[in-house]
Parts: sequence; C-alpha cells; structure tokens
Amino acid sequence: MENPAVTAPAEGFFPSFLLVTCGTLLAALLGAAHRLGLFYQLMHKVDETSVQHGGENVAAVLRAHGVRFIFTLVGGHISPLLVACEKLGIRVVDTRHEVTAVFAADAVARLTGTVGVAAVTAGPGLTNTVTAVKNAQVAQSPVLLLGGAASTLLQKRGALQAIDQMSLFRPLCKFCASVRRVRDIIPTLRAAMAAAQSGTPGPVFVELPVDVLYPYYMVQKEMVPAKLPKGLMGRVISWYLKNCLANLFVGAWEPQPEGPLPLDIPQASPQQVQRCVEILSRAKKPLLLLGSQALLPPVPADKLRAAVETLGVPCFLGGMARGLLGRNHPLHIRQNRGAALKKADVVLLAGAVCDFRLSYGRILSHKSKIIIINRNRDDMLLNSDIFWKPQEAVQGDVASFMLKLVEGLQGQMWAPEWAEELREADRQKEQTFREKAAMPVAQHLNPLRVLQLVEETLPDNSFLVVDGGDFVATAAYLVQPRGPLRWLDPGAFGTLGVGAGFALGAKLCQPDAEVWCLFGDGAFGYSLIEFDTFVRHKIPVMALVGNDAGWTQISREQVPRLGSNVACGLAYTGEGSGQGVCG
Repeated sequence: MENPAVTAPAEGFFPSFLLVTCGTLLAALLGAAHRLGLFYQLMHKVDETSVQHGGENVAAVLRAHGVRFIFTLVGGHISPLLVACEKLGIRVVDTRHEVTAVFAADAVARLTGTVGVAAVTAGPGLTNTVTAVKNAQVAQSPVLLLGGAASTLLQKRGALQAIDQMSLFRPLCKFCASVRRVRDIIPTLRAAMAAAQSGTPGPVFVELPVDVLYPYYMVQKEMVPAKLPKGLMGRVISWYLKNCLANLFVGAWEPQPEGPLPLDIPQASPQQVQRCVEILSRAKKPLLLLGSQALLPPVPADKLRAAVETLGVPCFLGGMARGLLGRNHPLHIRQNRGAALKKADVVLLAGAVCDFRLSYGRILSHKSKIIIINRNRDDMLLNSDIFWKPQEAVQGDVASFMLKLVEGLQGQMWAPEWAEELREADRQKEQTFREKAAMPVAQHLNPLRVLQLVEETLPDNSFLVVDGGDFVATAAYLVQPRGPLRWLDPGAFGTLGVGAGFALGAKLCQPDAEVWCLFGDGAFGYSLIEFDTFVRHKIPVMALVGNDAGWTQISREQVPRLGSNVACGLAYTGEGSGQGVCG
C-alpha cells in the first residue's frame, strides 16, 4: 500500500513546474514582442505612402526652441535635417571644418542665452568635433551636437564610418542619446535641449542614425531587399526586416509637443542669502570677482550690471563677464588682482573658480572671509580642502543671487578710500604699460603700441574675439570690451583655434557690430581656411594677427629652462614670400 504522505508532494510538483515553465515562456515571449515593437504597432499606424522624413521632426523642434542658426559641414548621413531646417527658415551655415561649426554654436550659446546647434556627419565628422565639445564642457556652454550614424541594423557590422560614437561623447556631454525610431526624435531633442541649459549648462549629444532621418520609401528600398532567400529562413528574415522597418516608422507623424521643457536652475535659499548679507555688511574692504556664470540666463546683463553698480563693491571681471560695466567704469579694477585679494577682508567669488586662474585658491588670504556662489558644487568647492576655506558656499544661479544680495543690503555704502586705493594701483600699472608701448623696437612693431592703438580705435559697437597665446594675453590687459557680452575667449580650457568659429557666431548674432579678431600667428593657422566661409556667407569680420614668427609663450620658458627653441619657431609671412596672405 502506498503512503499518501510520500505521493502527495510528487503529485503537486508537475503542475507547479508546468505553471512556472509556461509563465517564464510567456514572459519571454511578451518581452520579445515588446522589444520588437509589436504592441505599439497594434495601436499605431505606419504611413507607407508618406514622403515626410525625420529631418523635418528635427527642424520642427529646433524652430520651436527659437534656434536661428545651425552650423554644419555637410554629409549624406545628415542631409535631410539640413534641408528641413532651410525650409523652416533656420539659417544653415556650412564651415570648412567640423570643429569650427561647434565653436560657432558655442559662441551663439554664450551670446544669446539659448542652445547653440551644430550638425555633423558620422565617424570622422564627429571625431573632428571633440576638442570643441570639450571646450564647451569646460566653458559650461549649452551646445547641442547632432551627429549622423550608420543605420540601426548596420551598426556594429562594419558599415562605412560606423564607430561607437556614444562611448566617445559620454565623458564630454551632460546628455547623450541615440534615436532608434522616428517617433522618438522629438521627445529626445526636447530632453536634450532642457538638459543643456539646466543646472550647470553644457554640451549634449544626440545621435541620429541615417534610417531615422530619411523617408519611408527610401529606407524600405535599402532595408528590405527585392529578393530574399527561399524557404523558412527567407520568410523569417523577410518578416524580421519588415518588422524593423515598421517599428522605425510606426507613429512617426502623430502630433507631439515640440516646445521647450521647464528648466531646472538652482537657486540660493533665503537663509543663505541672509548669512551672506550679514558677512558683507561688516566688511571694510570687500572685493567682488565675477566669472562667466554671472552672465547666464535668466537674469539679463543690464539687470546684473545695475545690481553690481548698486552694490558698489570694487570688482574684477573675467571670462564672459568682461565688459559688463563698459569701459573705464570706476568700480572695475583691471590690474594687480593678486595684491587686491591679499588686502580684502571679504571676497565674493561670484562664478569664479579656485583653479589655476586663482592659483588653486592659494592667492586668497587666510584672513579674508570668502563667499562663493556657483551652480556647480564641484567647481564651488574646488581645492577648498587644501588651500582655502569658504565662509559661506552657496550653490545656485550667480546673477539671481547677486540681485537678492543687493536687495538684502538695502543700499549699504562702503568707504571710498578702498576703491580709490585699488584704482591708484591700476593707474600705476597702466602707466607702466604706456611707457613700454612707447619704447622703440629693433624691428617690426611694438606689440604693446599696436594693442594700445586698437584700444583707442575700437568703436562702441565693437565685438572682440581673441584667439592666441602671448599676443592675446597682453591684449587682455590693454584692450577693453565696450559692453557686456562683447568679448569671447576660449575659457579655462585654453583652446587655440576658436577664433573663426567664435567670430562667425558673433557676427551672426550681432550683425551690426564690428567683429574684431585678435589672433596670435600660431593660433591663426587654425582659422585661415574659414575665411572662405566668411566670404561665401557674406560675413564681414576684421582680423589682426600679432605675428612674432613663433610660439613665443612657450619659447619664453622653454629656452631658459631647457636651452633650446626647438619646435617654437614659425616664419614671417608677407608679400613677396610666394605664399598667400590676408591683407
């Protein structure tokens, strides 16, 4: 006789096993159906007769975000989006090198407070942009880079110019996405544009495979061969390819919102602002350092300028903040920053960072109370564990904080002797420059005298783009931008070659301005080819090249330290040399 206690578990095992197996198989089938887009295809349609293409979706989003220019070097991967942009009135500006396209987009971003846009073709087209994208990342510029790519089915299969572009740009960009279906173009671009401007601004990258940009009938012709293998395998391959095609285009032309998403901009808390008000109200010798972040939206430059003037604290201006107070403003101190920082009892670092530009914080006095405001926490606290300590560290938008700070101080004034002491040091340093500019030189021109004449000549509507080493470093001391957002330099990355791209973007944004480019002769080599771009697009700019026939900023240290000028020498190029020159 069988024991019921022994047989009962065996009888219950097989139904349970069968139930688990069927459930697992069903889950796998449902997952596969979801990945293949079968459920979505049941609820949405593929319009096989439409001649619309994904490039039109790209252009629609850009127009909805107020984009006026797109910079590019054309390639077959991205042709549809360029044609669509032209049809919607977005000006397509083609350059002679992809890096220039991104530099131009960077300039537009900095000057307009919107996202600058560049589009380049796959593979080498994208790799050519890496330096400019990194420069935008370091400078915290909101740039959207659109990159072509091999079709979705041919990626990782040896297609022309197909590389792992996402891995290349993830370390450089705040947001990276590869669009796999036409219907995803609009939401992906909206998210990218918002990410570029939120928090700490920076570049974003969206990869657009060629089959999401071209119309259905063209992609069908390339994706589904006219003749397939016979038999079961042929039918499976045919079904798979047709399903991939359907999944690419299903729901592609259904209406979607195209406009901007809300931005996430950090703000200082009222408690933080009040603590900073109390610190600054007790200062006898306050000093303000304004960096590029101060010029970011949403506060316009004229409101920030009014706040700085109301505050009445002597200030140094760096990066995009140069020119905020115009020319020869009594609060703007331009020379002897290190000495001023040592004497100040309260220092407000508003968008300034304690990196190499402030000697990693060592230039700050341990006796000074330091207030720092920055959107980026890492930048805000950089080297604070080694060389300096903030009395108050505020993560938030710089210009918004400045407005609240001025409101909290309620018109407090500081003794004028402090500002006059700094201005007197300025006057002495500038007198030294004037004396050096008057000195005769053995040959060619005295560069200080040349820059002195530039300063005297620049009209009020001028815009300055600077690209170089030794010559530009001197220009930063002698030449003053005439107003806010009228100075462009590469930023903390120190990139040579930004000049042509920055000038291109600046002139398009400010067509009535005189755009002056101050080049070193070494840096000018990178931009020379783009003078063809200026001519073709009827974009007049002026270039002044400080030609000392060498990489002098390097040579000045290399020769005394190592006893050789190797690789530092260039050549004087002029009329009669047998080489083309720009007059």
